[in-house]
Amino acid sequence: MKYFDYAATTPLDSEAAKIYVQAATEYYGNTGSLHDIGSTAKDILENCRQEFAQLLGVAKDGVYFTSGGSESNYLGIQALLSAKKKKGSHIISSLAEHSSIRSTLDALSLQGYEITLLPFTENGQIDFEELKKSTRDDTVLIAIQHGNSEIGSLQPVEEIGKWCQEQQILFHSDCVHTFGKINLKKITKWVDSLSISSHKFYGPKGIGVGYINPKLAWKPHYPGTTHEKGFRPGTVNVPAIAAMAVAAQKSIEKQDEWFTNIKKLRQMLLSILLEARNHITIYENTQEHQLPHTLGMRLNGLEGQWVMLECNRLGFAISTGSACSTGLTSASKTMKAMNIPEKIGKEFIRISFGQHTTEQDVKELGETLLRIIHDKQ
Repeated sequence: MKYFDYAATTPLDSEAAKIYVQAATEYYGNTGSLHDIGSTAKDILENCRQEFAQLLGVAKDGVYFTSGGSESNYLGIQALLSAKKKKGSHIISSLAEHSSIRSTLDALSLQGYEITLLPFTENGQIDFEELKKSTRDDTVLIAIQHGNSEIGSLQPVEEIGKWCQEQQILFHSDCVHTFGKINLKKITKWVDSLSISSHKFYGPKGIGVGYINPKLAWKPHYPGTTHEKGFRPGTVNVPAIAAMAVAAQKSIEKQDEWFTNIKKLRQMLLSILLEARNHITIYENTQEHQLPHTLGMRLNGLEGQWVMLECNRLGFAISTGSACSTGLTSASKTMKAMNIPEKIGKEFIRISFGQHTTEQDVKELGETLLRIIHDKQ
């Protein structure tokens, strides 16, 4: 099976796996224990916290470890709302946010918050002018993803962050799809909170990072919590954190090399598909605002789920969009945000590249997609 679903999850890095086993078997202490074994585990934890602070270009005091991107999104938004800079109950987000953001906003709407969800342009990007027009005196929070997980479009986070600072609005950004792929240090000074998830950059599942600007006086969402300075309850998973730190270091170290290589692989696939360009629609942003790792497209007239299953039968793992919405019969959130009609939106498929993708894999996938198109003409 040739794997083209790296946007859903990535294989665990072998070095990270070794670190996980070593930490779990040799440094198994509870970080809350006062004896030496607990202190050793606590030292590892804090070293990893410092490492992520350096990788993100943020203060160590703002780095917290969570169970993954979804929890980081939820707790990040809750923390910001507990520390909002002004009175108000209006929140701005986008129609294409991850389900963990959307479900959090749905819950907040039941608590009296008013939510404005912005659409995407045809390039899969927020219209910054529309965001400014949607801002009100009572807008207290904006939550906009950094990179879209279905088509790979990047949002104008720096512009949004500057606007938020001018308007005394707190800003959360879901960076799960961009960490390890592009340099986040350029945007971290413009956000008040962000989220990343280990399994998206070759680390273990079930662990992630949430960052909260340490200058904010946020309140714990779970009363009485002592772990992670009150950010989340539960014994800290030091082995997974240590493994995630190794995977993060390697991803950041090689991100420019991987970016260049994956960009070439993307172009290679698109070149192969030129033969059938009248039967294919590509969804992407302009080059400077596009992650090459994710290719969103449709084979015109063919339902995406059928194409995915046919590719699977022929030995290729692709997807029909976000893994968190797999099995849903409606079009993806991104297609809806781009105002793509429901029937056409159901034709969407996602191809995502990773560090193990080869030119031969890409060549074979391209030929397979062409064969699927020609067989259905």
